[in-house]
Amino acid sequence: MRRVPLWPAWLQAPPTYEPGRLLVVLTGAGISAESGLSTFRDSGGLWEKYSIYEVATPEAWQRDPQLVLDFYNERRSQLREVKPNPAHTLLRELEKSFTVIILTQNVDDLHERAGSTYILHLHGELTKARSTVDDSLVYEIGYQPIRLGDKCEKGSQLRPHVVWFGEEVPAYPIAQRWAEQADIFVVIGSSLQVYPAAGLVEDAYRAKRKLLIDPRPTATHGIEVIQAPASQGVAELIDRLTAGT
Repeated sequence: MRRVPLWPAWLQAPPTYEPGRLLVVLTGAGISAESGLSTFRDSGGLWEKYSIYEVATPEAWQRDPQLVLDFYNERRSQLREVKPNPAHTLLRELEKSFTVIILTQNVDDLHERAGSTYILHLHGELTKARSTVDDSLVYEIGYQPIRLGDKCEKGSQLRPHVVWFGEEVPAYPIAQRWAEQADIFVVIGSSLQVYPAAGLVEDAYRAKRKLLIDPRPTATHGIEVIQAPASQGVAELIDRLTAGT
């Protein structure tokens, strides 16, 4: 188990970009669904199997940490078996033409495995654990389980490095600053129902263009819609950006 920084290294030396070439992308569960990962809100999703209040709140952790660990250990084990899909890899290809900043609501590592350069996880990362007494103590665990008795260097139990319902989203101010700078702002596979992340659409007030890629958009926020699954939608996005339409 290796201790790692709380924030990604690229934030220490943020990328420079040409005027008009900053593409900021907000991704949600829909982009990973094509890889076989369960979403939360769709039919057959995780919340039909588990209650939020049983596995994804600070109160759940206090009440039954073993159940919470089992839930995230199961998700981590599933993550090991899946691969990035074309939507992930096409976002990496967009870096040939744009500076691409990915703000993701997902806790999986599929953007990393697809090779994207600039990724910020809003809700944490499955492949990491953190201290229950010091949020700055974060450890890389890969796809291994967290067990009761696994402790940080200060002697406290490790917990999943994820943001639970009712907790602050410490990465949001950073994401907000990137959204505010965006020349193009794209949402992929997000219901735009989870705040504060959904508010990034409004934060991107300088963007000359805003697009939403989703097969069943429910909250469009008045932006341009590509009604398609993530992989097909990102391919169409590239065509539109290349053609300037």
